[in-house]
Amino acid sequence: MENLLGLLRIHVQRGVNLAVRDVVSSDPYVVIRMGKQKLKTRVIKKNVNPEWNDDLTLSIADLSLPVKLTVYDRDTFSLDDKMGDAEFEIGPLVNAVKMSLEGHPNGTIITKVQPSRQNCLSQESCIIWNNGKVVQDMFLRLRNVETGEVELQLEWIHVPGSRGL
Repeated sequence: MENLLGLLRIHVQRGVNLAVRDVVSSDPYVVIRMGKQKLKTRVIKKNVNPEWNDDLTLSIADLSLPVKLTVYDRDTFSLDDKMGDAEFEIGPLVNAVKMSLEGHPNGTIITKVQPSRQNCLSQESCIIWNNGKVVQDMFLRLRNVETGEVELQLEWIHVPGSRGL
């Protein structure tokens, strides 16, 4: 607990135009890794545009570690097929959390992160003050695959008794 800075809630919303890995579709799920932590969404059967709407929560002790995301196709009789990967940094979100934002109107855009060769963003990512929380919406373009994006929303959660930011 003494090393804990806070929690990162990752709302895995949906996949868009994911690769076909079975005959005509795929059974996709997402694995999120950060350091030694590993979390998974549920499997959505026969869908290349899945709606997961799953919340996964990482404990954050090291802000420099990237969050790694991999999409897999669940297979019954063989190893699951990889359907692409992406990674992102939480630095911009953490910097926004450190600001004093109380009193700002809902929906205030704090900052924007532009797509670049250094990140997997497929479009501009806005960090927003919403209902007393700092959230970041992002579309990640999957790498090492012919097609596919994953939509996420990040939210920082303060933990009473943790070291904090």
